[in-house]
Amino acid sequence: MLTLFLLAAAVLAIALLAASRRPDAFRVERRIHIEAPVAQVEPLVGDMRRFMTWNPFAKDKPLALDFSGPAGGTGAACDFAGSGAAGRGRLEVIDSRPGKITMRLTMAAPVRCENTIEFLLVPGAAGTDVRWAMHGRSPLIAKFMGLLFDTDNMVGRELESGLADLKALAEAAGAIKAA
Repeated sequence: MLTLFLLAAAVLAIALLAASRRPDAFRVERRIHIEAPVAQVEPLVGDMRRFMTWNPFAKDKPLALDFSGPAGGTGAACDFAGSGAAGRGRLEVIDSRPGKITMRLTMAAPVRCENTIEFLLVPGAAGTDVRWAMHGRSPLIAKFMGLLFDTDNMVGRELESGLADLKALAEAAGAIKAA
């Protein structure tokens, strides 16, 4: 019994040491090219109601959404509460200027944290180059979880899914306008 206890303590100590050596911050970023002008893409990101239609983190059903502030731009916000992966928290646009939208994501559950979300929309050849980044602090519990799960892979897949949905929505809107 003592041997088992000492072995468990040693494994825990090694895991904590490994976790403590991980970076104090994280950043996950994905990009996509959308064949639609910035003026067509930007409202899909900056308007909180429209953003929640393609945001992959809002696909958790049932998900209660409570919008506040202006529809879009600085101060637009959405409190959310889901029973699954989405958890509970608040998303708020903290800076909105042409081509760049910055949001603050404050999670209350399943884990308390605060992250920054940035969208950069750059006019490109025949459309818009979109960069979606999420970054924030990595407290010890997040560092420990990082030993078990690849944050870039897990969050990155969600960003890629969302960008694909944004692309489909923006390009379909362009096709409708052209018709």
